[in-house]
Amino acid sequence: MEGQGAEEELRSLRTWFLETPDIRRHAKISWETPAPEPGGMSGGAVEILQLITDNVWQATTFALAYTSWRATRRNTPRVTIEHNGNTLVIEGHDEESAQRIARALTRE
Repeated sequence: MEGQGAEEELRSLRTWFLETPDIRRHAKISWETPAPEPGGMSGGAVEILQLITDNVWQATTFALAYTSWRATRRNTPRVTIEHNGNTLVIEGHDEESAQRIARALTRE
């Protein structure tokens, strides 16, 4: 996430996913802190929320949970979703955003 309050919003999204039974049942949700750039220092900030899913999980479940969470937020930071080498940047929470997420997650 990028923008004002991004770290707080990322933590809120993680909580939302943990409270969504279908996601909690079919995905391992974890934090990942990328390695610092060569010569740089790591501030220890959480930067990536990672979901590892099983083969039963459906992309539409994730997309709907994400857009439902997003609709509850005052801050709307830009979110980058990466899957199988594909990157998708989401700035809204409308139905089209959910469809774009589901398409990106089902693309091989």
